Amino acid sequence: MVIRVLAFATSPRRHGNSETLLDWVLEAMAAEENVSIDKIALTDVEINPCRGCNACETLNRCVQRDYMDVVHDRIIEADCIALASPIYCMGLAAQAKVLVDRAQVFRSRKFVLKLPVVPPERKGRRIGIFLSTAGQTRDDVFDAAIPAVRCFFNVIDVRNREIRYLMVNGVDEKGAIDRHPTAREDAHKLGGEVVARLRELKAE
Repeated sequence: MVIRVLAFATSPRRHGNSETLLDWVLEAMAAEENVSIDKIALTDVEINPCRGCNACETLNRCVQRDYMDVVHDRIIEADCIALASPIYCMGLAAQAKVLVDRAQVFRSRKFVLKLPVVPPERKGRRIGIFLSTAGQTRDDVFDAAIPAVRCFFNVIDVRNREIRYLMVNGVDEKGAIDRHPTAREDAHKLGGEVVARLRELKAE
């Protein structure tokens, strides 16, 4: 049974700290048997901001035609969705927020149209991962991002108890995370733990 992982690298700076953290998690997951990984760097695709038109509340789809058409189906198909974003001005990077906002179509489907997001047999069997890095060392540097992340996972049918977090502060310049004493080990551990949990969920 294949475990399907969909990963989003959302930083405008390719191969920076948050994407490196993501790659370490994916590295550990790829080392496991029967794991398929699909990584999308949002800087390489076109996803437009939500227009706030609410057409999805009646159409059950977005009126915009862009790469979100591809992302939409992959989100539904994935067993695990990983979102990696740096913290910019105490919140998600703009690219990550665009993705979160365009998940409005799932919110409309779930809460307005009362339609399933995933087939009933897969409900409750998905895991979300939020990976983030920040230059500041403030205790609250990640606090503003977490509600938006939880909202994103909630509307795509990932339960709060199945969201995993790995957030590393004090890494600012590109490559700083390579010098962090535990980040790589923590990321590898997380990747392995998520695969093990997904196997449990699929067996239930």
